[in-house]
Amino acid sequence: MNIEDVKQKISDWNAKLQTQNPDEVVSCYSKNAILLPTLSNQVRHNHEEIRDYFVNFVAKKPQCTVEEHNVRIHDNIAINSGVYAFTFGDGSSARGRFTFVYENVNGNLEIIEHHSSVMPE
Repeated sequence: MNIEDVKQKISDWNAKLQTQNPDEVVSCYSKNAILLPTLSNQVRHNHEEIRDYFVNFVAKKPQCTVEEHNVRIHDNIAINSGVYAFTFGDGSSARGRFTFVYENVNGNLEIIEHHSSVMPE
């Protein structure tokens, strides 16, 4: 696992968003991942709850662009925090802050925690 591997995981996640299939997106997350989503006040604690969030989110046809990565690697855990921007199918857009925490499970980086919040501006 290296910095480029960790950065690539957001691109992989974005590619799953493009399928507009919430199950594809959920496949990026570990079984007991936590999602603190941008567009919901509900913390999501498992695949079923995470899927519920992404059903509505992928319907908005989001396109993600990462503006800033800050990657740290600690043994079997990698953290990427930064800023991303979304454009949506209706022409609207939003910028947000993110933190993805990954665990290396048999050579695959799985999201174990994802926090996202809209920029306060």
